[in-house]
Amino acid sequence: MSFFSDILTSLFDRAPLLRGTMTDDDKPIDVLCRELLSSRGEVSGMSLAQLVLDRYQSFDDTEKLALFSLFANEMDVSCDAVVAALTAYRDKPTAAHYAAVTRVSEPPRLQLIRRLNQTQDATAQLVAMRLDLLRLLPDHPDLAKLDIDFKNLFTTWFNRGFLVLRPINWHSPADILEKIISYESVHAIHSWDDLRRRLQPEDRRCFAFFHPAMPDQPLIFVEVALTRGAPNSVQHILSENRQSLAATEADTATFYSISNCQAGLAGISFGNSLIKTVVQHLLRELPQIKYFVTLSPIPGLVKWLHETGQFDAEADSQKKLALAAHYLLHAKHKNGQPRDPVARFHLNNGAFVEAVHAGADVSANGLAQSSGVMVNYRYDLPKIPANHEAFANQQSVVASKAVKSLAAQLEAID
Repeated sequence: MSFFSDILTSLFDRAPLLRGTMTDDDKPIDVLCRELLSSRGEVSGMSLAQLVLDRYQSFDDTEKLALFSLFANEMDVSCDAVVAALTAYRDKPTAAHYAAVTRVSEPPRLQLIRRLNQTQDATAQLVAMRLDLLRLLPDHPDLAKLDIDFKNLFTTWFNRGFLVLRPINWHSPADILEKIISYESVHAIHSWDDLRRRLQPEDRRCFAFFHPAMPDQPLIFVEVALTRGAPNSVQHILSENRQSLAATEADTATFYSISNCQAGLAGISFGNSLIKTVVQHLLRELPQIKYFVTLSPIPGLVKWLHETGQFDAEADSQKKLALAAHYLLHAKHKNGQPRDPVARFHLNNGAFVEAVHAGADVSANGLAQSSGVMVNYRYDLPKIPANHEAFANQQSVVASKAVKSLAAQLEAID
């Protein structure tokens, strides 16, 4: 009994610290942030961190902007300290001088964000905080350096080593399924029946990455159709009346929708790791699968056609295919990268452009963004490293002979 009495006494002794004092409740948030930076005790630090995060939840945009300005400007790097530390290290490159360089070159706001991330659900709250920052950033570009720090921290916190792959199926918790419906950004899920058709049949799979600090929030998910051969129509994949295929009879895994879920993690790449991890999972489960392809949208095609004066509402299928092939292979940003964002993603991952299909997505969105044309990118596993290197180093768009031939037909069609 004495043992348990000591534990209870200790807990009651800590309670005022855990709750925060009335004095803390009355302090301005900038004072709380500075006290959190100078705090040495774990319990008091947790109390202050929770108080700051709770206070932030009630802020309007004006108050959020003031806090972000505090982070960006008053908790910035001291240039004089950095110069002095670098000079000392240049003159005498010892471990102590190197440690001084790393210490003073890190802005105090980085340490503050780390200390805020001490409490339960703090990571999710900080991701939401960055979403607010991204929303305010266009009108306040001086906050960009704060976003750089957020992004650098999140890149570390959400690296592949911390991510957990979880299959999503019809028996997954309802709150997770609701999030899948909400976050689907490629082919909208219109009902629970629609979701069931994507998750329950034997030839359908869905996988998501989760983070231990956000266990009920998917970060990104991919929907997979197990097929015989590469599909040429998303209508068939999503059809209410299609015949299900036995998983063991499939020879192709088709990635037909990849959706990022957390806008506050914009710029943190998960898709590459997700696809590679899912490929390995499927190879273990279904070793007869030989081919890994996508059926992907071409979101910038119609906009580019309008900008270049090539849009033709009456164009036949052959011309649409030639235009799409030309766009995928030759339309570039000023930096030399392909103009199409989906193309950039898959080509950088080591896929190549295998085929384009007219009438592949006749939904309102599919017609508006690409006149219904879709593309297969193929992940040929032995060639992925070489394809990635070609794209990363020479910005080469690797494509099949059929797609190259279509692109070359454009002038003849015109």
